[in-house]
Amino acid sequence: MITAFFRSTLLVGALLLAQASPGAAEEARGQVTNLPLPRFVSMKASEGNVRRGPSLSHRIDWVYKRRDLPLRITAEHGHWRRVEDRDGMGGWVHYSLLSGTRTVLVEQDMLQLHVNPDPKAAVVARLELGVVARLGECTLEWCELRSGGFTGWAPKVRLWGVGPQELRE
Repeated sequence: MITAFFRSTLLVGALLLAQASPGAAEEARGQVTNLPLPRFVSMKASEGNVRRGPSLSHRIDWVYKRRDLPLRITAEHGHWRRVEDRDGMGGWVHYSLLSGTRTVLVEQDMLQLHVNPDPKAAVVARLELGVVARLGECTLEWCELRSGGFTGWAPKVRLWGVGPQELRE
């Protein structure tokens, strides 16, 4: 009797593992938009309420007050998106407050923007810690940024708002 129980438990575990394995290789998708999850977006509005749940009846935990702030969408529910900021804080935001325009947050003080994606290339500008910049092309190691009238390349590891394996043309 015990042997049959363990045998059936092992069989169920093996079936669950077999079903989970193909899904692990597939990218998660939002139930509403069918877009990849997680994904990066930015704040369209200069001010946006962050709620505890996906409706107007849920309590406002805080307010984002920075237009173009990069955010990571981690879930979708109707017209609501669960977002996280650079510090891992977040909540639910109405989709109308978000934009598909990609921006990044500079994570190194006086980050050098180079003419080309090469540390030896000429420096065109330096960005302070916390600057929000528009995201352009990205290779595996470098991203093109636009900020304050300057355009240049910076190492991807010094930015928040772009995935480590993300490529952009």
